[in-house]
Amino acid sequence: MKWAIPQLSKYRQSGMPVNADVQLDSVMERNSDIRAIAPVHVEGLATFGSEQMNCHFRVTTTLTLPCARTWEDVIYPIDIDMVEIFRWGDMAGHDEQDNIHPVEGDVIHVDPVLEELILLEIPMQVYKEDAQIMNPKNDHWSIMSEEDLTRQKQNDEKKVDPRLANLAKFFDQTDE
Repeated sequence: MKWAIPQLSKYRQSGMPVNADVQLDSVMERNSDIRAIAPVHVEGLATFGSEQMNCHFRVTTTLTLPCARTWEDVIYPIDIDMVEIFRWGDMAGHDEQDNIHPVEGDVIHVDPVLEELILLEIPMQVYKEDAQIMNPKNDHWSIMSEEDLTRQKQNDEKKVDPRLANLAKFFDQTDE
């Protein structure tokens, strides 16, 4: 999405409603874990001042990410409420905050900001709900559920290392 600043002057009084779908395939180039991205739906209102545009948008899309256990596709929904400010003219370089973006030239480009917000929402790992674990046991490790772990702790007796058995007796002695 991009808008020319001179054309936006007609929306100064009431603001500009936005309801658009944007294809941001460049997000996949920036994060190789993303297998697919649905069109990004942007909905909200942009208001204008003499040298700035305030965007109050809701951004929704779905990403296809790999399951951390099985490497199968997981559909991950993204839903972001954003408030971003774009400034131009004399005010463009002032007030360096996270949600204030200087505009170079006469065109406001919103796509890079949308890309950044989507990339920030991607979790480190996602898990598929009904994922079948391919190899649940190995010679050196196995996967246990919480119930199995609790049952194993109850069944295991408190074992004392034979090398430290005499040390345990030392604390049982009373001083006489």
